[in-house]
Amino acid sequence: MATNPSTYSPSQSSERKQLQQQRRRLFQETDWTRFDGRGFQQCRPAFLKTGAASAASGSAFAAFGATKVIVSVFGPRESKKAMLYSSTGRLNCNVSYTAFSTSIRGQSSDHKEYSSMLHKALEGAIILETFPKTTVDVFALVVESGGGDLPVIITCASLALADAGIMMYDLVSSVSVSCFGRNIVIDPTSEEEACQDGNLMITCMPARNEVTQVTLTGEWSTAKINEAMELCLDACSKLAEIMRSCLKEAASAPS
Repeated sequence: MATNPSTYSPSQSSERKQLQQQRRRLFQETDWTRFDGRGFQQCRPAFLKTGAASAASGSAFAAFGATKVIVSVFGPRESKKAMLYSSTGRLNCNVSYTAFSTSIRGQSSDHKEYSSMLHKALEGAIILETFPKTTVDVFALVVESGGGDLPVIITCASLALADAGIMMYDLVSSVSVSCFGRNIVIDPTSEEEACQDGNLMITCMPARNEVTQVTLTGEWSTAKINEAMELCLDACSKLAEIMRSCLKEAASAPS
């Protein structure tokens, strides 16, 4: 005798909204604990490694908590627009997500916007004059999206460019913070970003003390912006030290 197939129901959007509202109320409180146990001013553990893709001119892998990114760099190679001579090189950036990068299909970020922001963050750090009439392609793939995707993408891309031997003024590191009422939380997870009142991201060249990109969303007071920027800049400087250590280890490793 055949049995009826078991039935099941997916999580309803109303249930997700209710959970999000509960988290938002929690985040508005003065004192709360982050789900991963970190302090408000504590970044996720950062794992960085070069040589992630053997077929590329240079590559890197980055894992910041649940966020995992692979960046491959190709070139410099002859530009398709070589007929129009340029004394400087060209930089192309593309950001994509795997189909399984997020728990809910279709919730990944706007890839075109991220591609443009990645280009803006890196362009000022690359010495384009060193490869005229040629192009460098940067392909970033988000394997797993766990929050703070764009800062991780930018940081990983900078490391991949260095691994490819592309001349740069300095390494580029990026960090973001989320605002929850009175609280500022650094290096937010995707759950925290979903409930934030605002977000600030800074990309900089720490050794040169130069900022290459700033993005700001939500409502911020001037005092909060200053506090958030100081946190980001300090974290960017420390992250750059980890990036340099990664490159030194790769250079000293036996071939």
